Amino acid sequence: MQTKLTDSVEEAAVILNSGGVVAFPTETVYGLGAAICHPEALLQLFRAKGRPADNPLIVHLYRIGQVAEVACEVSVQAAKLIEHYFPGPLTLVLKKNPSVPYSVTAGLETVGVRCPANPVAREFLRLACCPVAAPSANRSGLPSATSWEAVMEDLDGKIDCLLRGTPSAIGLESTIVDCSGVKPVLLRAGAITLEQLRTVVPEITTIAVTETKVRPKCPGLKYPHYAPKASIILCTEVEKITQKESAAAYIGISEPPEGVSLQKVCSTLEEYGRELFGFFRLCDAKNIGLIYCELPSEEGFGRAIRDRLMRAAGFA
Repeated sequence: MQTKLTDSVEEAAVILNSGGVVAFPTETVYGLGAAICHPEALLQLFRAKGRPADNPLIVHLYRIGQVAEVACEVSVQAAKLIEHYFPGPLTLVLKKNPSVPYSVTAGLETVGVRCPANPVAREFLRLACCPVAAPSANRSGLPSATSWEAVMEDLDGKIDCLLRGTPSAIGLESTIVDCSGVKPVLLRAGAITLEQLRTVVPEITTIAVTETKVRPKCPGLKYPHYAPKASIILCTEVEKITQKESAAAYIGISEPPEGVSLQKVCSTLEEYGRELFGFFRLCDAKNIGLIYCELPSEEGFGRAIRDRLMRAAGFA
């Protein structure tokens, strides 16, 4: 298969509507889309990513009015979150409409729903023949793709089309809140923080990682994710390197320890999140064997960065 690289939203939409699999930019990370009305495209998507069939997909919508096409019930809390944060980097888990294939939801009666804010994504979804299921556009387990070049590294020749766009503005996957039960639960941290969510719905709770392993309601919980080839050492403050390693790297907000051959010092948590996956991929390209990552606190956006680091290091 030859992957079509295009800047044309219209061309990419034609390929999607014909049953193709298309990667496209969003504000979080690049997504890998298949129309939920094309069963063969959904199967191709799983094959291209090497994604387990029991890992549910997130359905992407152009407008809020489409929520009724994929969800049969929207709670009061979910409606408030939609009003405040759609379009944006938020996914809500809702009770699914019977029309949504079980291949999208991994056999669950719930579905993840998101309405991206990226203008290229919105125009692409507007032209789609039906809602679009889209995980991150990378091989399963690897760092998510935050640029079109990273998508090509992983998926060239495995997908039908790549809609080229700018690098992802946020760089980490969407916040996910489960609104299908009695109380809303934060399943995955992201750019919309727990503190921000609670200003709209104060009763939102969190969930222990161990509770998500058996049959998760959203991506990013059960299987290893985000990991570069290098080993990762998490540090809460700048430390002297004690391990002998010919090629070590560092990313964080504090000044790096002595002895690293590659470093990325970020001025804010937002920059840290935006640069993280790209830095992991750069380390792979340079055959870095060890990456020191500063571990932020669980406050605000630090919770999302901490989650990705813990999973990449194999602790979650």
